[in-house]
Amino acid sequence: MELSAKDKVKKVFGKNADAYVKSSNHAMGDDLPLLVEWLQPEKSWTILDIATGGGHVARMLAPFVKTAVATDLTEQMLSNTALYLSGIFDNILFAVADAEELPFLANTFDAVTCRIASHHFPNPGKFISEVARVLKPGGKFVLIDSIAPEDPELAAFINEIEKLRDDSYVRCLSKAEWRHHLLGNRLVEKDSADRRQTYDYEGWVARTAENEEQIGRVTHHLLFTNERTATYFGITADGGKIQHFTQDEWMVMCEKQTE
Repeated sequence: MELSAKDKVKKVFGKNADAYVKSSNHAMGDDLPLLVEWLQPEKSWTILDIATGGGHVARMLAPFVKTAVATDLTEQMLSNTALYLSGIFDNILFAVADAEELPFLANTFDAVTCRIASHHFPNPGKFISEVARVLKPGGKFVLIDSIAPEDPELAAFINEIEKLRDDSYVRCLSKAEWRHHLLGNRLVEKDSADRRQTYDYEGWVARTAENEEQIGRVTHHLLFTNERTATYFGITADGGKIQHFTQDEWMVMCEKQTE
């Protein structure tokens, strides 16, 4: 029987739990200190990090807040992350939670974050409505993720590549699509940054691929795309081997409007 999108996430991330804790793209991004700069967190705050993965956002924000709640759909991933962080911080709580059905009361959190994860969510509109529900009026939400270009051909390419690489991947949305969901839930944009994320290809493709055959399909698709697409995504190759690959990323901070 075909696994559901969420069961695929649990399968992929459960077996790669340690890789995401140690992944340099996740652990060392310059967006992490920028997150603190934008949020200006306060010692009285309780914050929520959705789909925490390796816990990098929770780790970054914990010293500045009263309590950080780190959630993830994948229990094995969350347990592994808790092993890394529990001995360092005593103000991070861990809870298994679905981003689209958060087990928290309305108006609970001073800030909510979600970083490099929403492309795995089957219902992004439901996710954003849940963020708005649990966020206090005037609270802040920061979303960081890869996005699809507005150009339909380029958008189709990146979504196909990601799906070939990672069976748990659903879809990257464009900025226009995200803004539709945010505004529809009274989350008003206060700051944003267009970013480009360049990956070392071997590490990127191996992190979620099941086998060499799958890696071969991804490589072939990248090598034989048209020149316009290859240029846009910064695909570099040497001797038939992909070296680097670049994606669009968007970082946005919103504030929940008071009613």
